[in-house]
Amino acid sequence: MKPDTTRRIAVLALFLLAVAVFAAGVWRTGYLQALDQAAQRGEADLLLASDRLTGQLQLYQQLAVIMAAHPALAQALATGEGAAVAAVLVSTADKTGAMDIQLADRQGRVLASANGLADPELRGSSFFQRAMTGALGEGHGINPVGGQRSYTFAAPLFGDDGRVQGAVMVLADIGLVEAEWRGARPTVFFTDDAGLVFITNRSELLLWTRAPGQVGLSPPEGTAGEFSFTRQGDHVIWHENWSPYIPERAMHLSRDLPVIGMRAEALVDVEPARRLAMLQAGLVAAVCLAFGALLFLATERRRTLALANARLEGRVAERTRELSGANAALRREVSERIAAEAALKKAQDDLVQAGKLSALGQMSAGISHELNQPLMAIRQYAENGAALLERGKPEVAAQNLRRIGDLAHRMARIIRNLRAFARQESEPMGRVDLVAVINAALELSETRLARDGITVDWAPPAPIHVLGGEVRLGQVLVNLIGNAADAMAGLPVRRIQISLRHQDERVLLEVADTGPGIEEPEKIFDPFYTTKAVGAAEGMGLGLSISYGLVQSFGGAIRGRNRPEGGAIFTVELTPAARPDMPAPEVAA
Repeated sequence: MKPDTTRRIAVLALFLLAVAVFAAGVWRTGYLQALDQAAQRGEADLLLASDRLTGQLQLYQQLAVIMAAHPALAQALATGEGAAVAAVLVSTADKTGAMDIQLADRQGRVLASANGLADPELRGSSFFQRAMTGALGEGHGINPVGGQRSYTFAAPLFGDDGRVQGAVMVLADIGLVEAEWRGARPTVFFTDDAGLVFITNRSELLLWTRAPGQVGLSPPEGTAGEFSFTRQGDHVIWHENWSPYIPERAMHLSRDLPVIGMRAEALVDVEPARRLAMLQAGLVAAVCLAFGALLFLATERRRTLALANARLEGRVAERTRELSGANAALRREVSERIAAEAALKKAQDDLVQAGKLSALGQMSAGISHELNQPLMAIRQYAENGAALLERGKPEVAAQNLRRIGDLAHRMARIIRNLRAFARQESEPMGRVDLVAVINAALELSETRLARDGITVDWAPPAPIHVLGGEVRLGQVLVNLIGNAADAMAGLPVRRIQISLRHQDERVLLEVADTGPGIEEPEKIFDPFYTTKAVGAAEGMGLGLSISYGLVQSFGGAIRGRNRPEGGAIFTVELTPAARPDMPAPEVAA
């Protein structure tokens, strides 16, 4: 391996190692920051869950205090008969949702119970013993009768002598308390002093225990599966697979709840924090790699350019003579190409002019008739006018003179259209009234259309201005009208429809006929393609090819197709011209 290649590989390896170390540092920093934010949200959620639990349990605590002041319960303790107050306890339990409400005397004998869940070992319970001292007792456990988890509040009942006569126990159903927030995020559980999970929003963790010194939890039976923990900064991360509803990686949070004698704990999913840190590290690595790639490419380019420059300098002297000869040949070729382009341009212009003159030749008979008819009328009106003047009828003679003027105006318009159509247009593209161009083309074709009995459907709208050349556009229209007339020769229905419309900021000119249609639409714009008889006077198949080139020179397009109802339709797309006070878009003519 070459030394230069070895050096480049070593530099690349060091750069990748540096990027990996830097990305790892970014991941570590971003992960710890995300954990801090997750811890803040988790602490807020844990505080909310703790407040919700203590608030719900305190309702039952207040119920126990209120029931201790009930006069019917004191009367039942005095007589030792609880049947009279059973209905009161049942009604109160039903209204408050308590699991059970019990009345017991000082010996722990239950005189009345709302739901019959009295503990036979009541006398030995801590909450009852505390109530017998005159204080409010509370405790939790699994009810031995119903097997349900309950939290019990015991309120003392005082006699007239101020001594404790008995106690009222209100049992709160922990399952009912949990039902409102079971399954909520994050995973929350409450453990007592013995490490027993007594309350949780994940039922699979119920009654799990924590031995002294243990970090995680153990199930009542069997093994808990894999468990480990790590420390990330100030946070403890548990790794476990206890349940699909408990995150495999979770931040452990806890807080003491002395009000209910428990400890609130939460497991906050850290996977979003890991993804965020990974995204940050990946973004930083991508930026570094992109920068390194650009730097490497720039270095390689400079090295390649230096090598290429050295080789080129060695070959300059050798190629000088060859380049001089090639330059001379190239100049000759450029001169030949310029001359060829000029000749081609002249040939194209001559071809366009020849097409117009061919069209004029086809229209010559009709044009002669159009001019001869007014001339004969002028002669007749002149002779009549002279005779009327001799007879002393100047008013009638004046009418003849006005008719002579109208006919002369008509002849001038015909000659003007012919002269405009026949001249070699050299003016650049400009703003052209398309409606006026169509009217002029129809005037030029009027004799041919009238002779062949062709009806033209054309309702001139308001002026529509487009970009183009007036003479060249007129030639396109004359070609389309003449082709339509040729196609309908000998048919019973001969009609040409001309229409203008706007579509997608373009002006569409459509010329439709009732002829047999187009036999090969894909070839109609090819030079010398025609369906007419060979050697016929109608033309050589250059009209549509010339029209295609003219329309393209305006920045437009022309296409032909067959209509479903029969006949052909040609569509010319043109660019609308801006108003005179606005600059027109630049389009090559």
